Amino acid sequence: MNNVTQTTQTINNAIQNAIQKALDFLATYGLDKLERALLFGAGILVVLALITGSIEMSYAWFAFLFRWLHVLSGVMWIGLLWYFNFVQIPSILNIPDEQKLAVSKVITPTALFWFRWAALATVVTGLILALMNGYFFSALFFGLGTWGQPTYIGFGMWLGLIMAYNVWMIIWPNQQKALGLVAASDEEKKAAARTAMLTSRFNTMLSIPMLYFMVAAQNVA
Repeated sequence: MNNVTQTTQTINNAIQNAIQKALDFLATYGLDKLERALLFGAGILVVLALITGSIEMSYAWFAFLFRWLHVLSGVMWIGLLWYFNFVQIPSILNIPDEQKLAVSKVITPTALFWFRWAALATVVTGLILALMNGYFFSALFFGLGTWGQPTYIGFGMWLGLIMAYNVWMIIWPNQQKALGLVAASDEEKKAAARTAMLTSRFNTMLSIPMLYFMVAAQNVA
């Protein structure tokens, strides 16, 4: 047993050393900067895609490209939605008052920027994908009496549209008041913060069936 443990530890140390060397190497080229990390990721993607032959100039590939962009945008959107609801909102009560200003003036506005634009990007790429794949109108009407992929996508699409509307028309305007980005009285700020929080909770609620039906459209239909 000791030999197995020692061997496992040796392998683990070797892996960590290799990773550390890779990190140190990339750090010399600016891995600590987000834009460089994204650039490296895009470079790896292009190289691997060319090696595997997964890039092709065809209609089907461009439809896939918009599906990938749709998923990429959705990951950021829902990831930030869940960050607000699972991390920031519950934690803010435990943050000392003198430190809360850093959250409301720095972290939250930045997160909201990516949050709202990721929501828009998710909707736009999703609608383009639906048009390219020919199920846009059938999905809008939940399959027109049939039961299958258009129905599932229809539920996911409408839930996503409602959530995106909430982001731009309710959450963002109210957060602008709550964060002092637009003029508002103290009472208006308090009411706006509550409305934004409840709408964010509402979107978190809708995200569960939305994600289910989006995935079901590709795997259950």
